[in-house]
Amino acid sequence: MNPLNEVGPAAQRLLFVVEDDESLSQSLARSFERRGYRVLRADSLEAVEALLAQGHVPDYAVVDLKLQGEASGLACVRRLHAQAPGMMIVVLTGFASIATAVEAVKLGACHYLVKPSNTDDIERAFARSEGDVQTALSPRQASIKTLEWEHIHEVLAASNFNISEAARRLGMHRRTLARKLEKRQVR
Repeated sequence: MNPLNEVGPAAQRLLFVVEDDESLSQSLARSFERRGYRVLRADSLEAVEALLAQGHVPDYAVVDLKLQGEASGLACVRRLHAQAPGMMIVVLTGFASIATAVEAVKLGACHYLVKPSNTDDIERAFARSEGDVQTALSPRQASIKTLEWEHIHEVLAASNFNISEAARRLGMHRRTLARKLEKRQVR
């Protein structure tokens, strides 16, 4: 039997929603609760640590990549995966890049979705734990702008999404980097 199809109190699945946007966090929580999940919300690595310390170990987690504060969502993914290696973790982001997708999967995420993603998308990602060898390869090579975008996100991830530090590492003014990020932001 597929655990995603079980319903009822005996089969209630525990889900952590790690998101610092209060309205998105509430919306995801309500939507998953209607689908039979028991949902606990956190807005930072510290909040995740507190839930784990209380003995809550989720079966599933939805983690935003860019959280306020020092730690990124990648740190949450690493901590959750260390707590329960079989946990299904989906990373959501409005700042998608190949570098952060690779790191998220290396750290224990089963999928990486670009915002906006809805509950159906996330639940499908939970259900797909295996890769798909039939995925089509892109015949197009990356453009200079795409390569620049990937490099910026690689440096952002390496600097824990600290824009000032990333700008310093990239050798550009902080405002220039902020403008570039704002232009390409996926909402």
